[in-house]
Amino acid sequence: MDIHQILEHLPHRYPFLLVDRVLECLPGERILAYKNVSINEPFFPGHYPHHPVMPGVLIIEALAQAAAILSFKTLGGKPDDKSVYYFVGIDGARFKKPVTPGDRLMLEVSILANKRGLWKFAGRALVDGQLAAEAELLCTVRTIE
Repeated sequence: MDIHQILEHLPHRYPFLLVDRVLECLPGERILAYKNVSINEPFFPGHYPHHPVMPGVLIIEALAQAAAILSFKTLGGKPDDKSVYYFVGIDGARFKKPVTPGDRLMLEVSILANKRGLWKFAGRALVDGQLAAEAELLCTVRTIE
C-alpha cells in the first residue's frame, strides 16, 4: 500500500501519521509496514535535542496505526467520520533500542484475537533487523454519538 491507500485506511494526518508504507498485509493475520524516521519530525526539537530519540509512546502509536490498517483490511472497510479507533490497553511494552533520525522503523503486527470488536495484537518494531520495541495492543472501534 502506498501513502494514498494508507490515508484511505487511517484517519490520522500529519504530524501524527506514523506509517509511510505497507509492504505486506494478510487480512486476518498480519501486516508489515514501515515509518521512515527523519530529523524533521516535529517531536525531535523537544525530545532530547542534544541526542534526538523517537519517543517510545510514538513507536507504540506507529504499531497501533499499522494494527488499525490490518483491522480495517480484515473487516473489508475503511474508517469514517462516525467512528474512532481507540487504544484499550497496552501490555508488556518493552523498549530495547533507541530509534533515531535516519532509521527505518519496521512495524510487524499480528492478530492474536478478535472477540466482540475487541482486537488483540502482537506488535514488534525493528530497526536494521534489531528489536527496538514490542508490546501487545488492545484496540476497538467505537461509534461517535
